[in-house]
Amino acid sequence: MLMRFWPGRGRTTIPLVRLSGTIGMGSGLRPGLSLDAVEGALAKAFAQKGPCVALVINSPGGSPAQSSLIANRIRRLAAEKDKAVLAFVEDVAASGGYWLACAADEIHADATSIVGSIGVISASFGFTELISKIGVERRVYTTGENKSILDPFRPEQPRDLEILSDVQGDIYEAFVAEVKARRGTRLSDHPDLFTGRFWAGTSALELGLIDGIGAMRDILRDRYGEKVRIKKISIGKPSFLRRFGLGTGLGADAMIGAVRADRLYDRYGL
Repeated sequence: MLMRFWPGRGRTTIPLVRLSGTIGMGSGLRPGLSLDAVEGALAKAFAQKGPCVALVINSPGGSPAQSSLIANRIRRLAAEKDKAVLAFVEDVAASGGYWLACAADEIHADATSIVGSIGVISASFGFTELISKIGVERRVYTTGENKSILDPFRPEQPRDLEILSDVQGDIYEAFVAEVKARRGTRLSDHPDLFTGRFWAGTSALELGLIDGIGAMRDILRDRYGEKVRIKKISIGKPSFLRRFGLGTGLGADAMIGAVRADRLYDRYGL
């Protein structure tokens, strides 16, 4: 008799993992996403009872390797636990962020979410004229002719750019292949689809990059009923110092990481 009045009886519980931030890089106050960081939360989410796992994605991209590793882990867990995966895009799922979204069986976004940017980018600076003006002599010693390619303190070399292009080409092909494998016939034949261009949610839906427009809670309630319960699975816990903005967040490496992260968000007007 008591079981009839158990509060959770008749509810569907959906575990949720938030994948937010740049991928593979970050700062003390804005940690990056990596397989090592998220694997525990993913395993815990897929171990929960329920018909699916929800992913909330808010990432402008970052490391292609970590994007691939995280996405592959999601797919392996989904197959092992026989669960559907639903992705919900907040501000942005671009570049590596979209790679993560493609690990889901369905992708939903807001009409104003930024989606896409299927491509590969490398950015740097050149300081050749600066060091000559201030009287600095560059000294580099290597045991391999390609060990110091893309050195920002020397003029660009055609061979360096050729090597970089080859690497980017391999990564790009892997990215495109993953998107095509996961999205299949839902994708349109728009000529700009794989050029690195990005779109707002409404256009992304027309192009087949996503499956629907709407808020996560509304979509889950429509699908699983008004009593659906969302169970958030946290990715680790910040240290005591980080909770108050202290610790490693003040280091030079962390500051550089924060600048790089901000540049990724800036690319999409965020």
